[in-house]
Amino acid sequence: MDCWGAFFLCLCFMTSQSETMETSQEPLLWMEKLEVMSTSRNSTSLADLIRGLEYRLLNASFGGSNLTLQTPTIQSLIFKLGCNFAGLSLSSTTLERVPQVSHAMQFPAELTQDACRTPPRELRLICVYFFTDYFFQNINSSLLNNYVLGAQLGHGHVSNLSEPINISFWHNQSLEGYTVTCVFWKEGASEHYWGLWSPEGCRTEKPSPSQVLCRCNHLSYFAVLMQLSLAPVPVELLAPLTYISLVGCSISIVASLLTTLLHCQARKQGDSITRIHMNLHASVLLLNVAFLLSSELAMPPESGAACTALAAILHFALLSCLTWMAIEGFNLYLLLGRVYNIYIRRYLLKLCAVGWGVPALLVLFLLVVKSSVYGPHTIPLSDSQGNGTGFRNMSICWVRNPWVHNILVMGYGGLTSLFNLVVLVWALRVLHRLRARDKVLNTRACRDSFTVLGLTVLLGTTWTLAFFSFGVFLLPQLFLFTTFNSLYGFFLFLWFCSHRCRSEAEVEAEMEAFSSSQTMQ
Repeated sequence: MDCWGAFFLCLCFMTSQSETMETSQEPLLWMEKLEVMSTSRNSTSLADLIRGLEYRLLNASFGGSNLTLQTPTIQSLIFKLGCNFAGLSLSSTTLERVPQVSHAMQFPAELTQDACRTPPRELRLICVYFFTDYFFQNINSSLLNNYVLGAQLGHGHVSNLSEPINISFWHNQSLEGYTVTCVFWKEGASEHYWGLWSPEGCRTEKPSPSQVLCRCNHLSYFAVLMQLSLAPVPVELLAPLTYISLVGCSISIVASLLTTLLHCQARKQGDSITRIHMNLHASVLLLNVAFLLSSELAMPPESGAACTALAAILHFALLSCLTWMAIEGFNLYLLLGRVYNIYIRRYLLKLCAVGWGVPALLVLFLLVVKSSVYGPHTIPLSDSQGNGTGFRNMSICWVRNPWVHNILVMGYGGLTSLFNLVVLVWALRVLHRLRARDKVLNTRACRDSFTVLGLTVLLGTTWTLAFFSFGVFLLPQLFLFTTFNSLYGFFLFLWFCSHRCRSEAEVEAEMEAFSSSQTMQ
């Protein structure tokens, strides 16, 4: 019987060990499942996946005081705590197989006080590090290092700590020039997603140019939002700016359509100048339509391939519009500088190849090299009231890469505006010399001066307002830029109508002069 008893005890021990290994391996299997979900972009509820991981970590069986589990993009740590908890510091430098960029978490002794008011029991502290932002995407919030660090004590909720939890993030480059904000994941606070990033209960500090220190009074999932813009838009201005954009772009769309219809109804399709105007109208029409749709498709349920495609179309429309502005300036130079020898074979075809072809090649190149440069882009909003429940950011389908934005948006627009300004100054000087040389043409020269001024201002000068979004110029620039450029198509419609009326008046005057000469004969 003693032998049978010893055999039975060994069998029980082996069974219990097998069950312990199974319960300790279950969280790892779930983490591997999360890995597969993140790479396949499965539509399974992310909230259920995260809760499932938390449940398995809190109920895992293991020997010793702690357990570490890791996959390529997720790391989980489980700690057994007692009521004599004196604090805990965790650092990526003491952990194995972590990315090169460092992070750390420091928990105060106060962490277990509320839990220990009930009868003594074992407490579990779980820490989950996500080295990807896939599970916490919120309208393309840009996260520092794409890190999300989370912690939970048992099945309860820890909040309102007098001594904060310190979460440190280090970056391999200086963060100067960026706006960084410590945030936590507020579950259920978004209508379109399973949560959003909120700064409540967290204080942001920068001990060094490459470090961000978050001091938060509760446990949750934490991250650092990064914004390249140094001057976020005040949230109070969101409604009026949106209204101005909606009304202005709608008026411009109608005006561009009317201009196109008037041009098509004309018996004579016009000269190259008129056709250049029509191409500019077409680019402005496409720009306004794409812009109005961009904010709708940027919401999380739709922010996929459709948003990427619309962002590419919006970028193409803007580049085309800027290019046709430069073509207008170039054509003006030919009219005033080369009066007698301006014939160019297939002139309009070559201009179309530049005006539509160059922007198309640039956008297609970006899509082929890295399509992720397009997608939902977050516009930061500052809450001056200080009582916001979350980051109330606005998003549109636009360029996501800051280098592409700086080079192929700001740089491209700056060169276009600079070129047209140079043409404007040169054209005014030419017309001034003509007026001074021939007094008879004084009236016409003055009229031409206003014509050139109006044409060049409407064809690019207002876009220079984009470079005054700093300091005391921010608020006036926002309203002026939004107003002028949303009504850009309407201004072009007025120019087209005035140009057409003037052409008809000149034709009538010539006909009257011809009739009078025939009568005198």
